Amino acid sequence: MASSSSESIPATAVDEATGSQDMFNQELETYRRIVAANLMFHREVYGLLRDLLVEHAPGSFRFLDVACGDAGASAAMLKTTAIGGYVGIDLSDASLRLADRALEGLPCPVELRCGDFVEAMATWSEPVDVIWIGMSLHHLATEGKARLMRNASRALGGVGLFVIWEPTLLEGEARADWLARFSLLRDKWSTVSDEEFAAMERHMLLADFPETADTWLGMGRDAGFRRAEEIFMMPNRMGRVFRYWN
Repeated sequence: MASSSSESIPATAVDEATGSQDMFNQELETYRRIVAANLMFHREVYGLLRDLLVEHAPGSFRFLDVACGDAGASAAMLKTTAIGGYVGIDLSDASLRLADRALEGLPCPVELRCGDFVEAMATWSEPVDVIWIGMSLHHLATEGKARLMRNASRALGGVGLFVIWEPTLLEGEARADWLARFSLLRDKWSTVSDEEFAAMERHMLLADFPETADTWLGMGRDAGFRRAEEIFMMPNRMGRVFRYWN
């Protein structure tokens, strides 16, 4: 058995692990301030999701939370539903440790899996009634998004509900224009520092690839969902919620 003492670990490895944890803690603290201030409209989005589940999900539904992160918003919303099972997938072990605590009060079996959600969805073979993706699908290229939607449709087996909340271009808008629109929100994001806002802009430039509403809807129909609709636009028009079902 490997020693648990840091003396057996090279100093550089300890420094890197400490630095990674510090970065995670800082990003998490920033994210939680953003959520608390409702800058991304989590309250409206998760309130809408709860209403959808109450109205359309079957009793004791099985909920798949793709790229669940710390699952805080999902946990708070799901505690007031008729959920029968929860599975969360995320690549971050640190996030899943937080999710484990957040989901403690959920009145159903809870399973958390550490891994790449694209790979998980490609081979998914377990019963599921609802698949939810919040602000994560946009990191994939267009074909990757379409492929994951096909896998979601297959996983639901022709029934169930697929809901996504993703950055969305205005009609005729280029990605660079969408990024520029976010930069104009700086004054309204006073809860974060200039350094934190700049870090968000850098992340978005490197990793955010929004689609138009027509593209998001069309990809869902092409994936095998007979019905697709936009059900919410963030008041700042940076993102939207879409529902797909048969």
